[in-house]
Amino acid sequence: MQNDNIEPKTLNPHRYDALDQSLIALLRNDGRAPVSELAKQLKVSRATVQSRIDKLISTGAILGFTIRAHEGLEQDTVRAMMMIEVIGRSTSQVIQLLRGIPELVKLHTTNGKWDLVAEINTSNLVEFDRVLRIVREIEGIIASETSILLTTI
Repeated sequence: MQNDNIEPKTLNPHRYDALDQSLIALLRNDGRAPVSELAKQLKVSRATVQSRIDKLISTGAILGFTIRAHEGLEQDTVRAMMMIEVIGRSTSQVIQLLRGIPELVKLHTTNGKWDLVAEINTSNLVEFDRVLRIVREIEGIIASETSILLTTI
């Protein structure tokens, strides 16, 4: 599973056209698709696809390539979504600390009651409990609510 705990690259304010969006959609579906196959599907040359991929990487639109594993391979893992409320202006510091927890595989900002949503993956319930305690002890976090994910449908 992709671990987003690397320093995020800033997205260049470049405008992405319909071809860029279509290419990103195809790569999301199969990040290992050959350039020649992508070119055929997009009805453009291989050189165009390669230059677009290079541009998308250099501008920060594409941060990397990963796999999507069959859910059955991860049936022993504990997966959860944790909604987090942060006090005052401490969001940046809280995010920095959360990004250092490897079991938090994704971190999202949101609006509404919760300020952040964290996707958690652990190998068992003992590790899951440990991660919850670590997160809840972070200064600036005033409330959280966690739901374990049972089945992806």
